[in-house]
Amino acid sequence: MAKNIGLGQGVGLLFGKDQPEKYFECDIDRIIPNKNQPRAHFDSEDLKELAESIKEKGIIQPLIVTENNESSGSFELIAGERRLRASKLVGLSQVPVVVLDEKNEDVLLEMAIIENVQRTDLNPIEEADAYRKLIEKFGYTQEEVASRVGKKRTTVTNLLRLLKLPQNIKDDIREGLLSEGHGRALIKLVDDPVTLKELRNLIIKNGYSVRQTEKLIKKLTSAKQSPKKISQTISQEIPSSYHRALTTQLTNRLNTKVLINQNGSRGKIEIEYYSLDDLDRVTALLLVE
Repeated sequence: MAKNIGLGQGVGLLFGKDQPEKYFECDIDRIIPNKNQPRAHFDSEDLKELAESIKEKGIIQPLIVTENNESSGSFELIAGERRLRASKLVGLSQVPVVVLDEKNEDVLLEMAIIENVQRTDLNPIEEADAYRKLIEKFGYTQEEVASRVGKKRTTVTNLLRLLKLPQNIKDDIREGLLSEGHGRALIKLVDDPVTLKELRNLIIKNGYSVRQTEKLIKKLTSAKQSPKKISQTISQEIPSSYHRALTTQLTNRLNTKVLINQNGSRGKIEIEYYSLDDLDRVTALLLVE
């Protein structure tokens, strides 16, 4: 088991009480990217924004590196690849680094994973992969993973469930075509790949929200219909904004609670009354000419 290193709590905690910080300006060409980098995708626009910030304000937080045993005079990056890439875009020749005296590959991998997760800009699939690596490589429980990265256990659990999805759906989430919420809803259809593919296409084509997707899946699992047929039924429902407006108008007009329950193009209106006198009052309002 790798030793406990408090990432995300200040650079000093990375080194422990007995390890001095080694800080200096390092030639950018001497830094080798981390071979265990958990991040698979770097958004070009995001890097440009970071590059502009670095150009204006400099690098506020130093990169964390360790000496590279395979190439004398070079350093392997542990944390800060976005800052490294953005610095290259700006054309910097040197960047501030802190050298960590750590040779254990497991510890370096653990640190790279946790540091990246704590940066909060991983996509959901990359974050889920990071949690899986911590569990498989270091034997962590989900509770321990949550504690190390400062997240709720339910957050870790829900993200790990995304890894059950087929690769094409995971790629959609990675690229932002589908959200994490869409992915969590689609997990219910992993045993039916044909329906899953058809529904995925409908979500992207029609821009269905997570709530609309969940409604489609609920209908799919309770009725033997194709996603397209159920989608057509749902599309006949009145828009949610109009639904809310009608409900408000009826509630104000009748001065009692009113519910409109939709079922495709059909539905029912429920009007509450609280006594026989109240029933007479509501009825009189409805029957007025």
